[in-house]
Amino acid sequence: MIRIEPLQWIPRGEPFRPAGDADAADNGFPPILQHLVRQRGLPTGADLESFLHPRLKDLEDPFLIPGMSEAVERLLHAIDQGESICIYGDYDVDGIASITILEKVLRAYGVEARRFIPRRGDEGYGLSEAAIARCLREGPAPGLLVAVDCGTVSVDEVAMLKSAGVDVVIVDHHEPHPDQRPDCAALVNPKCGDRRFAYLCTAGVVFKLSHALLKTRMAGIDLKELIDLVALATITDIVPMLGENRLMVRHGLRQLPETINPGLRALQEVVGMNGRANPVDVGFRIGPRLNAAGRMDVPEDALALLTVECGDEARRLAAKLDAYNRERQGHEALIRREAMEMLAEGFDPVKDPVIVLGSRDWHHGVVGIVASRLMRQFHKPTFVIAIDEDGVGKGSGRGIEGLSLVDAIRECGDELIAGGGHAMAAGISIREERIDGFRRRFGEYVLQATTAEQRRPKLQYDSEISFDLLSLDFLADYELLQPFGNSNPQPIFVARGVEPSRAPYHMKNHHLRLTLRQGRHEHDAVFFGGGERLLPDPPWDLAFHIDRNTYRGRTSLQLIVIDLRAASSD
Repeated sequence: MIRIEPLQWIPRGEPFRPAGDADAADNGFPPILQHLVRQRGLPTGADLESFLHPRLKDLEDPFLIPGMSEAVERLLHAIDQGESICIYGDYDVDGIASITILEKVLRAYGVEARRFIPRRGDEGYGLSEAAIARCLREGPAPGLLVAVDCGTVSVDEVAMLKSAGVDVVIVDHHEPHPDQRPDCAALVNPKCGDRRFAYLCTAGVVFKLSHALLKTRMAGIDLKELIDLVALATITDIVPMLGENRLMVRHGLRQLPETINPGLRALQEVVGMNGRANPVDVGFRIGPRLNAAGRMDVPEDALALLTVECGDEARRLAAKLDAYNRERQGHEALIRREAMEMLAEGFDPVKDPVIVLGSRDWHHGVVGIVASRLMRQFHKPTFVIAIDEDGVGKGSGRGIEGLSLVDAIRECGDELIAGGGHAMAAGISIREERIDGFRRRFGEYVLQATTAEQRRPKLQYDSEISFDLLSLDFLADYELLQPFGNSNPQPIFVARGVEPSRAPYHMKNHHLRLTLRQGRHEHDAVFFGGGERLLPDPPWDLAFHIDRNTYRGRTSLQLIVIDLRAASSD
């Protein structure tokens, strides 16, 4: 078994002092939550009300995003001239949600746009030459191709389309190349300007484009009815939960249980949602099933689910996606087990700065999930690579705070065929024989670009709290800080001297169900993966989230345990 460094528990900012913060409960907000607001640099005073209760009418002018005017002009020209339009999008949730939104908006203008998604396995990500060739081969060349969730750095591929007589509009949110831009009719990407809206995922950018189109020329569609798709993509793509992302996710989650989208209704039935939606439901139940289709190289089924209009067909497709997800889970379990066996042969979690693993037996569609799990387990920047029969590896990477994987890929570029993505999540293509060299170069870069403190496994908690403060009333106020996510993480609380009221109940997948008490107060808890650990003798110190749990009509406050250790004596 690999020795894992214990997490260092570190308070985030100044500790909460109930006496000192007693006067902070303006707006009727409990002092400890006011403390969280100030600690995170969130709005206070009069601005707190608009933060806690964001309104759709506060959305800013979409024409502030770079390239928006040119994109609106080109799309309206295509509509007026009766040009054929193809919407080309990525195979993940952000891509298929973006295609769905834009297709519905164009239909309101009388346009039946063609849809196209590349296949992850043999065509790769985004605007690839292989996918473009199939797109042109399977149908007549469109007059206009709108690339969503891809294309920002696709200089050669856009040139290939132009040579075939296809004009291109790009709507994207990925990082641009510092020196090059594709020669397209419009590039709508918030990261190409002053980065005012840089937090948006592509579905958010497409929503803004749709808003801009409707501001320029009205059509018979209520854009608010599509905001649940934006929420779905925003949560699943793990973009910062700031600004308009927060606003659209808040309203999208409220709409999701009552969605007009038959596919989303069917998917909620499959996962057993009970009339409420939160970021965890979307991120861990709905999103994985939509992504599973792309991981299994059938992304068309996920897109079909979001665009279907028949309830019976929606239920059939939702069942297929659920089956794909179970298949994905099987591949994931196999890869993770084999990855841990590889690490056991020589990986030192104290000395080795990175994890880079590859195999010819691994499914290319699942390596990103395993990379994410290994990164969280060992707090190491991680790439997991699936190698095909020709010796070409496709890998997914996950990073740690303070490190840009995009910068790391550029620094190690001569070891790679290609690479790109986000600071915290990226993809690479690499020859099998270059993996060892990439591991060495990547490790050297991480040591140079980060401090020892950044590389140390840690858990930052927001506040200590006692069980007597945890109630449904407290939870209702706490939920006003939602949606949680990137840049607005779900608060982590610490409780001291906690004991189990009864023996832990072992659930499937090594999860534990606990009943915990502190003094006279008792709460239920779930410890995901806790069954894989040797628990110390109680009493314990506990690091946890809080969540609402509804079971058989009864609602309670539930603890989600993140870490647990023997109670300290201080």
